[in-house]
Amino acid sequence: MRLERVLYFTEKEEEFAQLLTEIGVKRNVAKVLVYLANTPEATSRDIERGTDLRQPEVSIAMRTLKENEWIASRESKAESKGRPVKIYSLSQPVDKIIDVIEKNKQKEVKAQLDLIQKTREHITSQ
Repeated sequence: MRLERVLYFTEKEEEFAQLLTEIGVKRNVAKVLVYLANTPEATSRDIERGTDLRQPEVSIAMRTLKENEWIASRESKAESKGRPVKIYSLSQPVDKIIDVIEKNKQKEVKAQLDLIQKTREHITSQ
């Protein structure tokens, strides 16, 4: 039997994940992001245990993080026979990721305000 160290969310990390969710980051993505922000690197299994997410939920969250180029991965030979294990880490500091989220939200808000303005113009032109 081997001893493993598993990181679990503290109240502060739960609050951080909740804040990300409230600004529009999907819940599972927020949890994985917070987890990786607090550890240098982790396997999918570490992330599953630490975030209390199922494997498919972690995979979907990882896909989103990859699409945004927020994570890096490398392969490590498994201790036993079988497939190599992927090890993940953030590819940039979490504050830079928050900057990207903020810019995206600003674009969304501007697009919504532009639609409201067009709606007002449509009403007054009738």
